Amino acid sequence: MSIAPYIKEIGRGKEGARALTREQARDLLCQVLDGRVSDLELGAFAIAMRIKGESVEELAGFLQATRDRCLPIAPGRPLVVLPSYNGARKLPNLTALLALMLAREGVAVLVHGMPDDPGRVTTAEIFRDLGLAPAETPGDLERRWARGEPAYIRTEHLCPPLARLLDVRWVIGLRNPGHTVAKLLDPGEGLRVVNYTHPEYGTLLTQFLQATAAHAMLLRGTEGEPFADPRRTPRMDVFLAGRPRPELGIPAREGVLTDLPRLPAQCDAATTARYIQAVVSGARPAPAPLQQQVECLLQALSRQQDTRTFSHDPSA
Repeated sequence: MSIAPYIKEIGRGKEGARALTREQARDLLCQVLDGRVSDLELGAFAIAMRIKGESVEELAGFLQATRDRCLPIAPGRPLVVLPSYNGARKLPNLTALLALMLAREGVAVLVHGMPDDPGRVTTAEIFRDLGLAPAETPGDLERRWARGEPAYIRTEHLCPPLARLLDVRWVIGLRNPGHTVAKLLDPGEGLRVVNYTHPEYGTLLTQFLQATAAHAMLLRGTEGEPFADPRRTPRMDVFLAGRPRPELGIPAREGVLTDLPRLPAQCDAATTARYIQAVVSGARPAPAPLQQQVECLLQALSRQQDTRTFSHDPSA
């Protein structure tokens, strides 16, 4: 089946394009992920969506199609999911530090992302320099969690067709909806940390998390990564079953900065890994915004479990 009818709807330019329904979006991405489209159709889809932008219903359909093709993950314990798809260019990439700080609190942590990104330092590289091997199977994930370690898995092992869609970027030079979906992907029904770079995406993702009854933390990421900026605490919003929970969130730090954390001067993987090891060992203090993020996530996890317990109570 051709996706031409869908391209006809989404490919009319920013003003003339029409959004797809959730089911149409799911069907479209199912065909894309399953390789049932031509290269020409794939490129047209990517460019049309780049110009139009995704709607809440389209994102929900795209995400459903992607989750259906993911490695089955059932942690059986509280889980925090850290999608890591941008890497660092200027600041140290501290996604691995956030993962280790959460794991130290007894939380199962799943980090997923692509291993390479030219010009950026990926979380995969930092996990490697920390001596933490990537997982490939559900058994690998369980062994990492049993050892009290965060688990990192490459997208190619978590969802191979999504990895192939993300690689289209290197052919056409533009990101596509696969990138947004990857940063929303929670294969284990945990508490996901969703981050955005541009403010308009913050509004869209707020609507998406509410519409899909998500358990999530939403914040403006650090160079597109899901950890709080170590220099200034960003606003962190918590959603449980799609409901905003302002009492669990953290307001943004305002005013003039009077002190800065001591961060590495370089952001390469080896230097970042040494810094993370120093923080985890206690030789250096953790940046206060990351400590706040960990505390916020722990509280949210506790409330998430209360919500699930209540929802399964026959007397409720």
